[in-house]
Amino acid sequence: MLQKRDTIRTESARKGESPINDYLKDSGAVMNELGSRRDGLTPEEAERRLEERGPNRLKDAEKKSMLVRLKEQLLNPMILILLAAALISGLLGEAADASVILFVVVLNSILGIVQESKSEKAIEALQSMTASRARVRRGGEVLSVPSAELVTGDIVLLEAGDAVPADLRILESASLKIEEAALTGESVPVDKSPDALDAPEGGVPLGDRKNMAYLGGSAVYGRGTGVVTATGMETEMGKIADTLAKAKDEETPLQQRLNQLSRLLSLGVLGICAFIFAFSLFTSHNYSTQSVLNSFLLAVSLAVAAVPEGLAAVVTIVLSIGVSKMSARSAIIRKLTAVETLGCTQVICTDKTGTLTQNRMTVVDSFGDLPLLVRAFALCSDSRLNSQTGEIVGEPTENALVAFARKEGLDKNTLDSEFPRLGEAPFDSMRKMMTTLHGLPDGSVVQYTKGAPDEILKRCDSVLSDGAVVPMSEELRRKIIGSNREMANRALRVLAAAQKKLPALPDDLSPEKLESGLTFLGLAGMIDPVREEAAEAVRECRRAGIRPVMITGDHRDTAAAIAAQIGIAEPGDPVMTGSELDRLTDEELKEAVLRCGAYARVQPEHKVRIVRALKDLGLVTAMTGDGVNDAPALKTADIGVGMGITGTDVTKNAADMVLADDNFATIVYAVREGRRIYDNILKTVQFLLSSNLSEVISIFAATLLGFSLFRPIHILWINLITDSLPAVALGTERAEHGIMNRPPRGKSESLFANGLGADVLYQGATVAVLTLASYWAGSGSGPDTGTTMAFVTLSMCEIFHSFNLRSRRGSVFLLHGQNLILLGTMLLSLLLTFAMVELPFLSLAFSLISLTPRQYLISIGIALLILPVVEAVKAVQRRMSR
Repeated sequence: MLQKRDTIRTESARKGESPINDYLKDSGAVMNELGSRRDGLTPEEAERRLEERGPNRLKDAEKKSMLVRLKEQLLNPMILILLAAALISGLLGEAADASVILFVVVLNSILGIVQESKSEKAIEALQSMTASRARVRRGGEVLSVPSAELVTGDIVLLEAGDAVPADLRILESASLKIEEAALTGESVPVDKSPDALDAPEGGVPLGDRKNMAYLGGSAVYGRGTGVVTATGMETEMGKIADTLAKAKDEETPLQQRLNQLSRLLSLGVLGICAFIFAFSLFTSHNYSTQSVLNSFLLAVSLAVAAVPEGLAAVVTIVLSIGVSKMSARSAIIRKLTAVETLGCTQVICTDKTGTLTQNRMTVVDSFGDLPLLVRAFALCSDSRLNSQTGEIVGEPTENALVAFARKEGLDKNTLDSEFPRLGEAPFDSMRKMMTTLHGLPDGSVVQYTKGAPDEILKRCDSVLSDGAVVPMSEELRRKIIGSNREMANRALRVLAAAQKKLPALPDDLSPEKLESGLTFLGLAGMIDPVREEAAEAVRECRRAGIRPVMITGDHRDTAAAIAAQIGIAEPGDPVMTGSELDRLTDEELKEAVLRCGAYARVQPEHKVRIVRALKDLGLVTAMTGDGVNDAPALKTADIGVGMGITGTDVTKNAADMVLADDNFATIVYAVREGRRIYDNILKTVQFLLSSNLSEVISIFAATLLGFSLFRPIHILWINLITDSLPAVALGTERAEHGIMNRPPRGKSESLFANGLGADVLYQGATVAVLTLASYWAGSGSGPDTGTTMAFVTLSMCEIFHSFNLRSRRGSVFLLHGQNLILLGTMLLSLLLTFAMVELPFLSLAFSLISLTPRQYLISIGIALLILPVVEAVKAVQRRMSR
């Protein structure tokens, strides 16, 4: 019967029906429904349930098969044009042409698949860093089992430092506190209780379910037990993971632009081919089968010249090189094109804890008798110090107090052995205090109490001042209150400590009896300090025209202080809370997000609304996050940035980029790198398009003038070797000066913006004129000599032109440093071109002939003219821009 009830619960959850609301029921009723007992399930029953329902594991993102990945690589308009050209070339008997085209397609596909696989492996390595074992009670015995083997009905034991391994209904709580920021965004740990909750209208929000613990949380204080109510994809985290899996990915701006370019080129290629085919037939006045085939082959030559075969492969390689470089700096890119999106980011919405701050509460100020104050705080805490690793385990606030003591030369473990704890009154949220009693060497007892300053002060009738206990006076009280207020105004979390000397351990250890007649020791102010590099990163964002926005679950005062300290907002600037966001319509929110730089006490749905409002305003938005609650916002943003250390698996899977160091400065570095990569992609696009345009103009002009210039295989060779190799080298160019001192480009900005289209036209026309000039210079010795000299000139002209494009506007003779890779590709291309002409078996295959030294000098000399022409135009452009 119990088994049947548990099965009904599970099926209900799987169908996505209304939650069972275990938090509204008595713990005994929940245990009864789950078919469990206080001493746990029997090992046999646990094994049966595991076999029936599967492991307690979130479903991994479905991996694409090799066939699917290959299909995605091939369904690119430009790749489809190349495949069509290969097919046509093969049908016309041009096996060499078809082979070269297919080689380009295969190379591009392999590069894309390999990089995607590398990114997946990096993410898997990050996920494997998370520990996954749980302590359970089965058959009356406490066992340590893999979290994946937990089943509904298991009794789980929790203590400080343990991760919550599944969704639990709390059965017992000894001051148990659980940090649930991964689900709720609230950084303050939640006190847990086994008591059933009342059911207000609309249900109890997840963050207020005091008798539940959820997968993704972690115990930071006290001890407790709970019964597993849901595992795997049936947990609250699993439901979010399932929603994310169904979300549709959006194209990045670069994908959109390259697709637009592909469509434009496709139409252009078809138009050119149709015109040349018709023009050739019309001018020949010969409509025989051979004449039609020759005209068609000429049209294919132009198609090959018009399509930059290397563009897709070069862009992939440039992105891949950038991704590898970023990976070395802790920024792991999951999708190649996502790195470019960072380059045009206009807003970065970032979490506070761990990203802007160190995610480590630290005592930064104190008031009172320091040696005794430090001892009191260290002893009156439940945090544990691992003497071997030096790690402090426990609740963040108490960890900060133990670290404070260690900094002052007091070791927690040594203090515990010298002053053993004899009794305690655990912390209670109503009293806002905790008391511990410790034995002294002379047999007497010292009591230490810590808690909220106002509550401690009420119970103190004396003060330790300059080593002596003096009565509490109004002047001393005002001084203490003033110090407390001064720390609180700086958004510090303030705790007070007091003591009482006792001759022996009292019989009555009730808080009411212990916490009176105390001697005030002092105050400690703590905060999660900002990362040292974060403030400079925010300033760099400002210079780059990027708005950093802080979104946190912390209190308004803390958010305001951190935002002002780090430069995200000015002191006194408004901080909007989640409750205030709820009162705004979507239109009002659009106006608000343009003014507000910091948000506090937000819920997951608020983050999504903020990101959507920014995107609706046309702003390219990045969103950082670590918890499951951040994942929907990461999916909504133009680029989602997950945390590699503190981030959950769900968040990493939802992200486009994962930070291995959880550092905001790494995001800014990625933005800078994204801009550099995009600049280099523009250079490669300009270089390849101007090169291909020169080939189109050359062949087109030759056709109009009545002679044949190049065969398709000539164009393919130039596009693959003398175009693609320098294009890749341009992709490694270092960032130009002032790259982070200019505003981000608009999301809808065309690839041809800022004069790129005009540059392509005049540069392509210039190279075409030089190529035709070389043909005419050699044609006196015969058309084959003219074609070979034109081939050498076009090859060398494009190599020299690649040096022009190390900077789109700056003079190449004034750039700092050399691009050694570009120099290497120039030498390699020169040698390959020379081999193509002079090696008999290659020259025969390519219908070229050997040239004399004088003919080489003329061909290369004409090619060199591209350098002064482009330098002169760039000088005019710089003068006009000023």
